[in-house]
Amino acid sequence: MTPKPIDACVRENLEAYFQDLDGEEPHSMHDMLIKLVERPLLEVVMQKAQGNQSKAAEWLGINRNTLRRKLTEHQML
Repeated sequence: MTPKPIDACVRENLEAYFQDLDGEEPHSMHDMLIKLVERPLLEVVMQKAQGNQSKAAEWLGINRNTLRRKLTEHQML
């Protein structure tokens, strides 16, 4: 079985989110979605980089200090 593309999974989940809201207006969706996606991204990249923050930061295309800040925000240090 071929996995769905990430954007298709996000789209499906957003549709379900709006359906669950049942007419209520959403708030702070961008922040919510970034936090939900960022943590598993960091977890997988850090695992594949065997905990090497410099390598992980390079793979992510971000500064090592930014990576450390994000790891701290997600309580992953």
